[in-house]
Amino acid sequence: MFAEYLDRWDLVPDGEPITSQSSRLLPVRRAGVPAMLKIATEPEERWGAGLMVWWGGESAARVLAHEGDALLLERALGDASLGEMARDGRDDEASRIICTVAARLHAPRDRQPPALVPLPRWFEDLEPAASRHGGVLRQAAATARELLAEPRDVVALHGDIHHGNILDAGPRGWLAIDPKRLVGERGFDFANIFCNPDLKIATAPGRLVRQATVVAAAAGLERARLLKWVLAYAGLSAAWTLGDGEQPKLALAVAELAASELTTS
Repeated sequence: MFAEYLDRWDLVPDGEPITSQSSRLLPVRRAGVPAMLKIATEPEERWGAGLMVWWGGESAARVLAHEGDALLLERALGDASLGEMARDGRDDEASRIICTVAARLHAPRDRQPPALVPLPRWFEDLEPAASRHGGVLRQAAATARELLAEPRDVVALHGDIHHGNILDAGPRGWLAIDPKRLVGERGFDFANIFCNPDLKIATAPGRLVRQATVVAAAAGLERARLLKWVLAYAGLSAAWTLGDGEQPKLALAVAELAASELTTS
């Protein structure tokens, strides 16, 4: 899988391969400079390369080369981790860093973006799942319909912003990777913060309530509308997990928390 691009781009392996659900990764060096070779194994990962190129290394990892399923990125070598930061009692700080990176990704560019997937299309799996499973998914689907019908602040979206997709690149700061290449209301991009970095943190008593205030302030969002995006996104995430034949414990828990806070706030 890697050999063709190791030869074509004159790369030297610099670590063991890494396998994820949607790609294969190999740490490499090119002319002595650390990089990451990524081979997409699912279409959405391939689509994201166009957005990485469009960002031009502004709060995102630089694209050093790309062709077909292959993407060569600068490698983030910093020691810090937003996930560990959240686990070590610095959850607010981690959320604010994510919001800062997202704001830079959402900023206008002086060039046209690549073809992007409209957010309503991204949500297509939610309605069938809500009809089939009911419960909080029905509320999530109704909330998604409301939000998608009258979008605000439409921008090119990362689509999967969370603690693990923003990396410490040392002097270059915090850089985003692995976008889904969407277009829609910018508030959507902050919803996945609430489902991360893990089940324990995401469902800790009071965590969602506090982070809704922190993120709304840092991102310049209306708190109630942010909570609606959290509910809609968590419902969509649950729908995808159910579609894979698994139980979406985390997503359903976050959806219930967001729905409850919307009712009481």
